[in-house]
Amino acid sequence: MARPKIAFVASDARKARRAKARLEERYGVRDTAGADVIVALGGDGFMLETLRRRLGEEVAVYGMNRGSVGFLMNAYEEDGLVERIEAAETTALNPLRVTTTDIHGAVGEALAINEVALFRETRQTAKIRVTVDGVVRMKELMCDGVLVSTAAGSTAYNLSAHGPILPIGSRSLALTPISAFRPRRWRGAILPERTRVGFEVLEHGKRPVSASADSTEVRDAVRVAVETDETRAARLLFDAEHDLEERILMEQFQT
Repeated sequence: MARPKIAFVASDARKARRAKARLEERYGVRDTAGADVIVALGGDGFMLETLRRRLGEEVAVYGMNRGSVGFLMNAYEEDGLVERIEAAETTALNPLRVTTTDIHGAVGEALAINEVALFRETRQTAKIRVTVDGVVRMKELMCDGVLVSTAAGSTAYNLSAHGPILPIGSRSLALTPISAFRPRRWRGAILPERTRVGFEVLEHGKRPVSASADSTEVRDAVRVAVETDETRAARLLFDAEHDLEERILMEQFQT
């Protein structure tokens, strides 16, 4: 069996760039266009950026942590890289597609692998109406914000906002409020992956809200629609003994 063609990409962090130089000296330099596997060197933010660029392509992405948290990354180790990649397990992730309309009527689209989140822009609490598959499920949520998270993103900002951890195989989304004021006891919902979630910003002139899809932000959003894009997928490679499903399971037992 032919060995995989590997290309290396790195974040702007110094230790990531240095790692790229060492690995290319050892394993060779290749353009990403001709690669079977892209090795991403950096942190989770850089991994998300790399995955978004490769959505829908056959190339797989194997991350090695040269950042901080590195939840989506494998451990950094220069020895035996080809063998690790050949033994790695693949996880396919469908992104969220978000459609936004701002106060000027401008419509935009973006993709998110982790989450789509709405945030208040001023000191005043946001007021947001929530629909699920076209049905109003919450007439008015008063909060700092609200987010929709994929299973892969459920251990990121979603978990910090006290949302649930979702197993990769659950084909579910987490709908999680951020500092809900009313209804104060609402903790969110777990929804099927194919659900279409809609947000309408109430009193948007007085209580402006921004919407972000991972690192892409739209200011002064009025309407936001979120759904899973099943036509595209990102392919992640994880070391067999520590795949993404295992990482999510471990996170549920951290104290």
